[in-house]
Amino acid sequence: MKMAEEPLLETAAASKKGGLRTLPFIIANEGLEKMATYGLMPNMILYMMKQYHLEMTTASTALYIWSAATTSMPLIAAFIADSFLGRFYTIGIGSIVCLSGMILLWLTAIIPQAQPPLCDKFSSQNCSSATVPQLLFLCASLGLISIGAGGIRSSSLAFGVNQLENGYFRATPGVKESYFSWYYASYTFSVLIALTCIVYIQDNIGWGVGFAVPAMLMSFSVLFFYLASPWYVKLKSRTNLIAGFLQVAVAAYRKRHLESSHCTATVYHYKSGSSLVLPNTKLRFLNKACIVTEPWKELSSDGQAMDPWSLCTVEQVEELKALIKVIPIWSTGMIMSINNCQQSFLVLQAASMDRRITSGFTIPAASFGTFTVISAIAWITLYDRAFRPLASRIMGRPVYISPKTRMGLGIFLSILATLVTALVESIRRALAVEQGLTVPMSAMWLVPQNCLTGFAEAANAIAQNEFYLSEFPTSMSSIASTLTGTGMSVANLVASLLLNSVDSISKARGHESWISTNINKGHYDYYYLILGGLSVANMMYFIICSRHYGPLKEETKRMEKEGL
Repeated sequence: MKMAEEPLLETAAASKKGGLRTLPFIIANEGLEKMATYGLMPNMILYMMKQYHLEMTTASTALYIWSAATTSMPLIAAFIADSFLGRFYTIGIGSIVCLSGMILLWLTAIIPQAQPPLCDKFSSQNCSSATVPQLLFLCASLGLISIGAGGIRSSSLAFGVNQLENGYFRATPGVKESYFSWYYASYTFSVLIALTCIVYIQDNIGWGVGFAVPAMLMSFSVLFFYLASPWYVKLKSRTNLIAGFLQVAVAAYRKRHLESSHCTATVYHYKSGSSLVLPNTKLRFLNKACIVTEPWKELSSDGQAMDPWSLCTVEQVEELKALIKVIPIWSTGMIMSINNCQQSFLVLQAASMDRRITSGFTIPAASFGTFTVISAIAWITLYDRAFRPLASRIMGRPVYISPKTRMGLGIFLSILATLVTALVESIRRALAVEQGLTVPMSAMWLVPQNCLTGFAEAANAIAQNEFYLSEFPTSMSSIASTLTGTGMSVANLVASLLLNSVDSISKARGHESWISTNINKGHYDYYYLILGGLSVANMMYFIICSRHYGPLKEETKRMEKEGL
């Protein structure tokens, strides 16, 4: 029982398109976008307070909403890409929209009428508030940046994978693994440049130039992406995935009384030309959605379902299964990300220590996070250019470490990072109680915990992306590439809830909170031990989820190829 297959706009099989030559343009597009957007975020609170005369709470709330919108937009854009526009158009339109937002933000800095007048230096009361049109102009620029960045981030990684789907690259071991590694390396490098160079320009040269640089970087991002347009493999969007998921759930419920067996008499509705003609045996209750019981009623003359809410294709069923199946492993990555959301404390910790390198140079407290970024880049470089080639040479065959193994390694390294942080904080606090506010302890003791965090993020995040993109059908690649970021978003909310819970419980009965504003009075070492315990539990949970998930698609293909 079949239905017509929708054609591709362009395929690698039909023309000599795609391949490695397209990847630099795709990586440059998102790398420059991240460099531009991350370069705006750190100082935006100062820009709103100084130039728009907003209160701290008002500016913080606005930035929280902006951050939430920027974080959630890739998931929304992923559904649009996979259901309507396709990845090429989603990235292209998103790039132009993001550039438009950055140009508007730059205009707020150079057009005097876009900001309220400067405050009187001699009287803080003679300070005009920003008008509604001025605030709307500013919010419009930030909104366009969020929408545009969401379009790029939702599809860029998956679009690159599309370029490697022809026969040669599909059969070459390690090509996709290297792509995921260098994609993440470009991300970390972009953040490193944004948090150093662009922030420095804004602090020392001014807002006009400081916002012009991100706009210029974004214009290069758009240019690089469209330059390679003739070479791209462009796949057409297939169906509305959200509607498809709902249809499977409704159809399975309507046919809940049927037996979901794999007997030869059972007839399944599948898509013409699809290799999926039978559903797998996992989550079998969903298989009822594609069982044909009365062909003369359920199917039209051309083999399509008369009512898609009563009969779905095998492919639709397997798409929903793929999403449900990865949720447990996805949650382990989300829990690990909770440890990476504690940046405020790490800045306070560094600020209370001796950060002098020489008599004339002191490392800014907020800059210790760059050790995390540098460590992530080092991990990627050593793994891809040293470890794998050396291991392959020793073994006499290409060495492949599965994504699940690398995800587990990342969680283990995250445990070590948390415990080291707790140990260093315990020593620092003991010295602070004896010596006073400034601790005679070198802040370089913070480098190991930052390096372990960078190693953990690189190992786990890259493996997560590879895992989702390998396990999901091609039609869901954009959604797959946003799941890691979605996990980080949820982790921020869980981390906030955990922080407030520990604060409320620890300060009960008049005690000083472990999360005290004065870190020398608090007990952040205890708090990090709680995070360490949560991480250990997460490691055991990951092992259970990994075993129950079973072999990955790539592992199954390798075993079949090797005749195992």
